[in-house]
Amino acid sequence: MKMSMKYEVDVEQEALWSVGEEQEKYTLILGQAIERYVEELRTIERRIASGEIEEDAVLREIVALNDAILKICAQFEQEVKDETVIKATRSYFRKRTHTILSKSYAINRIRTWPQGYQGDHLTLEAAYRNTPMSDGIGYYLDKYILDWQLAHALRGRLERLTALLHDELSTRQNPKVLDIACGSCREVSMLVPEIKQSKAQFTCVDLDGDALDFALNRLAPADLAPEQVKLIKYNALRMFDIDIAKAEFGHQDIIYSVGYFDYLPDDFLVKMLSSLYALLNPGGKLIAAFKDADQYRSQEYHWIADWDGFRQRTVKDFERILGEAGIPAQAMTMTRDRSGIIVFYSATK
Repeated sequence: MKMSMKYEVDVEQEALWSVGEEQEKYTLILGQAIERYVEELRTIERRIASGEIEEDAVLREIVALNDAILKICAQFEQEVKDETVIKATRSYFRKRTHTILSKSYAINRIRTWPQGYQGDHLTLEAAYRNTPMSDGIGYYLDKYILDWQLAHALRGRLERLTALLHDELSTRQNPKVLDIACGSCREVSMLVPEIKQSKAQFTCVDLDGDALDFALNRLAPADLAPEQVKLIKYNALRMFDIDIAKAEFGHQDIIYSVGYFDYLPDDFLVKMLSSLYALLNPGGKLIAAFKDADQYRSQEYHWIADWDGFRQRTVKDFERILGEAGIPAQAMTMTRDRSGIIVFYSATK
C-alpha cells in the first residue's frame, strides 16, 4: 500500500516538473513554496502545542500563509495553462500537505468526500453552523475554512432562499412545492409556520438516503402533516425529461434548487431548466441559484480542497443558459445573497 501511494505521488511529482522550459521558473517557485508551506504549518503547530502564540495571532499567520501559497498556485495556473499538468499538480499538492491539513475536520471532509460526492449535506451543515470542530492546529484551519468567501456565501444563500420561499408561501394557498437535491432541508425546517399557514405540500427529493434521514430527524419535531413534507429518494437527473417529470411529480407551483445546478454541464442544464419551467402551473415560480465565478477565488477549492465539481460560470453564462432553456427574459428577476457571490434567478410562468 505504501509503495502504491509512493508511486502515485512520484507520478504526480513528475507531472509537476514536466512543463515546458519557458515555464520552468514558475514550476520551481511552486515546488519550493509547497515545501516551505508544509514546514511553516508544522512550525505553527509546534508553537500552538507549546502555548507560545495567541489565538488571534495564529489565525492571522494561517490566513497569511494560505493566501501566499494560493497566489503562487494561481500564478502557476496562469503560466502553465496545461490542464493535465495543473490537475496533477493540484493532486500532488493535496497529498503533500494532507498529513497536516487533514487535522482540520472541514478540510479533511472536502478532500475525502465521505458521502461519496462533493458538497454533501453534512459539509454544508458544517458551513451553516460556522463552528470549528477540531482541536490544535485543526481548530484554526477550521476557522480559516469557515471564513472562506464561499462559506459566507453558503450561509447567505440559505438566508436568501428562505426569504424568497417565505415571500412565495405568504401569498399562496395550498401550493405544491418541489425541492430538488434537497440535502438536509434546513430551509424547510425554518419555514414550518409558513408551511402550516399556507397548507403547502413540499416534495423534497435527493439521491442520498443519509441526507433524507437527516432531514426526517430534523423535521420530526415540527408536527407537520405527512402530506405537507414528503422526502423521496430520487435521481433528480431524470427530471431533464418533461414527460418523466410530469408523470412522477405532476405540475408544481414552486420549484427550486440551490447548488445542484452548478454541477451540471451546460447542455444538460439547459434541458433540465426547460423541463422544470414547463412543469410549472401558470403563475408558478422556478427559483435557481448559481455561484458567480467572477466574485470568488477558485484556488481554495482546487488546491486546499478537492472540490472542483461545480462549474466556473458567470452571470453571462447563466443568462445564456436560461435563454437557451426557453425561459423568457421578461419572466425573470435576479437577486444576490448578502455576500454577492450567489445569484438567484426567479422565473414566473
